[in-house]
Amino acid sequence: MNLSRKRKKELRSLQKQANTLWESQQVLIDQAGDIAREAGRQLGNYNREQVVPTVQATYDKYAAPYVDKGVETSRKVYNDRVIPTAGAIVGSALSVWDAANDTRKRLASGRAPAAVDLDVFQKRADSYGKKVAQRLAATAPTPAPKRGIGAGGILALILGAAAALGVLYAAWQTLRADDELWVADDPLRAPEA
Repeated sequence: MNLSRKRKKELRSLQKQANTLWESQQVLIDQAGDIAREAGRQLGNYNREQVVPTVQATYDKYAAPYVDKGVETSRKVYNDRVIPTAGAIVGSALSVWDAANDTRKRLASGRAPAAVDLDVFQKRADSYGKKVAQRLAATAPTPAPKRGIGAGGILALILGAAAALGVLYAAWQTLRADDELWVADDPLRAPEA
């Protein structure tokens, strides 16, 4: 295919313009990348200097006292109520076991047990039952009066954190938007020599 000199000259000029445009877009992309990196670094600094301390202070102010109180209450209930009650129940069970072993030994040696008075056993069982019921009732934790932040406050805190993350995400999307960076509306002119 033969091209005239004029067409060849126009094609070379067009190729130079395309190369110039390509080089300017590469420079522009490089600058946009630098801006995006700097924005990411600044966002990290903002997160480290503002967001994390605010969240930590809010946690320390609102949630930490309740977490500490819950741990202390659990420890107190376990040490003061559960362990003594379990010890009493295990001790009673071992006493019954010893009495049963003693009766079994007497029967095995040929000594018959004495006459059994069921009324005495009934009274003792009622007495032991009342004592165990009182101990179990004492282990039931009494609910503390409600104070401070409730479920609504915690929900508001979570929603606030989610909103802050949404704003940060939108800012990040805005900073990284590069739709208009590729092609300019006005054709680029070659620099004046």
